[in-house]
Amino acid sequence: MIERISTPSRTKEIIEANAFYFKKNFGQNFLIDSNILENIAACAQVTKDDCVLEIGPGIGSLTQVLAEHAKEVIAIEIDNSLIPILSQTLAPYDNIEIRNQDILKTDINAIIQEKNNDKPIKVVANLPYYITTPIIMDLLENERNVESITVMVQKEVAERMQAGPKEKEYGALSIAVQYYCDAHLDMIVQPSCFMPRPKVASAVITLRVLPQRKVKTADEALFFHVVKCAFAQRRKTLVNCLDHQGNLGLTKEEIGMILQGLGWDVRIRGEALSIADFARLTDAILAAQQAKV
Repeated sequence: MIERISTPSRTKEIIEANAFYFKKNFGQNFLIDSNILENIAACAQVTKDDCVLEIGPGIGSLTQVLAEHAKEVIAIEIDNSLIPILSQTLAPYDNIEIRNQDILKTDINAIIQEKNNDKPIKVVANLPYYITTPIIMDLLENERNVESITVMVQKEVAERMQAGPKEKEYGALSIAVQYYCDAHLDMIVQPSCFMPRPKVASAVITLRVLPQRKVKTADEALFFHVVKCAFAQRRKTLVNCLDHQGNLGLTKEEIGMILQGLGWDVRIRGEALSIADFARLTDAILAAQQAKV
């Protein structure tokens, strides 16, 4: 059996042998627990039929496990100092391709077409905290041909992604993710499982992309604009948020009438509304705007 990259001793050996230093701007924290890596592959339901896109392979700890479960792994690494290290650590595997690219500037659709015959791909990653949301929203909003996204992220962010109405973590990110996906928080991972240790706990969350949107709305752009406005100032009522931030072409009184027409108290806050409620609100705002034209 090929030696595990993810043990504390092997990780330390690789880092020291290559004089590698962690770069804060890339948010690098390497997993050193093999059981968790196996669990991530299991949560992603990776099989020998799958082509997997991995974001941020680091020294290859998760990549190694994925390669043993998948047909092929395409790993995108932004840090060029890690490329020669990955060439060494993953040398025993012939089903891994490493690309030195920024995932936000990578043509993901081209990878899917080239490597997976344009069939939906699975994304697996240990994401740096600072760039979690931009990466996930790029995959979802640009409608990449993705079947699922299984990611290690900051625990707080994972909780926000799967939170529901009236929960304190519920917000614009919750709605954006759940609009496109079913979100399931798989497990919590403590800082001791990483090198170096992050200051906060992490979590693995799986987002299974829905074949259709969770709700229907007449104007998707307006829907997300309304959601963003609703949570821009959480302590304010929805009517005040939409009046101050929305630029909707409606008076505060007209917005209040829309809320009442939907059967809601004018003092309601955005955190009380479900995704379906936001879709109803968007369509009502659109109807009011069109009536004024």
